[in-house]
Formats: sequence, structure tokens, C-alpha cells
Amino acid sequence: MADLSVAPLALAPRSALADILVLGRHGRSDGPPGIIVSERGALCLASLITRKGQADTLAALMKSAYGLDLPTAGRSTGGLMPDGRSIRFLSAGPGQFLAIAEGAADFATELMTTLGRRAMIADQGDGRCVLRVGGPKARNVLAKGFTIDLHPRVFKPGDTALTQAAHIGVQLWQLDAAPTYEIAFFRSLAASFWSWLTASAAEFGYEVVPDKS
Repeated sequence: MADLSVAPLALAPRSALADILVLGRHGRSDGPPGIIVSERGALCLASLITRKGQADTLAALMKSAYGLDLPTAGRSTGGLMPDGRSIRFLSAGPGQFLAIAEGAADFATELMTTLGRRAMIADQGDGRCVLRVGGPKARNVLAKGFTIDLHPRVFKPGDTALTQAAHIGVQLWQLDAAPTYEIAFFRSLAASFWSWLTASAAEFGYEVVPDKS
């Protein structure tokens, strides 16, 4: 009798940009690239919503667990943990935060254990894409579609904003004064956002590089 058993199915994570993002130089080819782009594929993301009346306790727990303050409106906090992980918390509305970790295998579960009684936590790692955009023309490119003021006197390192880019909802945060930004958006809109970003960057030339973080 024929063996009708089904072989185990192995699933592997796959980026929403896997068939779109092409490493190398694109757009204008003379001179150095205006922006450098990489996908932050190894990040773990989770959303936190503070439970009613628990803001102070949540802040104390986070300070104890990670040595970080809860970010105020429009700001982010982050740092390198003793175990080598990089963790960042972004303000995402009143009492709401986006938590991001590098080198954390199951960050959402960790947050549920550490903070869960004081906040509602949901894993966002499979639902969003994150890009890093930097270089001398990064601000010029983003200003073509982002509906906020990116002037360095207004939007500075450590700032974050929930906004739109080419009618796509995004969360933007600035890492340094170079400037270098990171941008999170829903993976279902990854192709649309990538199309806008690359079209906007073409006049300056852009280079897509592997994530080295």
C-alpha cells in the first residue's frame, strides 16, 4: 500500500520585500549615493498599551527591567542592555508604545512576562517592515512624501512621529544627526512604500545594502 503520510512542513520567515529589494546602486549613477537604504529584517517588534491606572507602575517596571524611562509624546528611549541586546521604545500615542529589540528571540513574550500585568502587549514582528534610511540626501527624499516638518531644528535625534508618506501610514524615528532614520509600516503596504521611496530617491542615486546591525 502506498505511503500516504505527509512530510512535515517547514516554514521560514520571508520579507515582504524579498522579491522587490535589490542590493546595489540604483538611480543616478554619478557621484556618491544620496541615500543608503537597508531592511531591518532581524528586529523583534511589539506594541504596548498601558492598562488603565497603571502608567506609573509600568514606568517603574520598565526602569527596573531595562533601565529605560517610558518615552514622552513624540520621543523614543533606547540603549544597549548588559546582555548585548539593543532595545528601543517609541511613543505611539497616549499610553501607547512600539517596542523594538535586536538580538531578542521572543521579545513580545519577554515583555508579557516582565510588564504584561501593567500593559496589553501584542507581537508585531510579522506584521511590519522596517527600513533604515540615511545619507546626505535622506531628509530631502523623505520630505517629498512625509507630512511632517523634518527640518533639524524641529525633528531631531530621538524624535518619533506617526504620520503618512505618500498616503501610507508609517512610524518614523530619527537615530542620529547624520541624519539616519528608521521607518516602520505594515507589510501589506511594503511594495507601495518601496515604489514611492525608490522613485523619490532616484534623482539623488541610492544604494541598497545588507543590514549590518
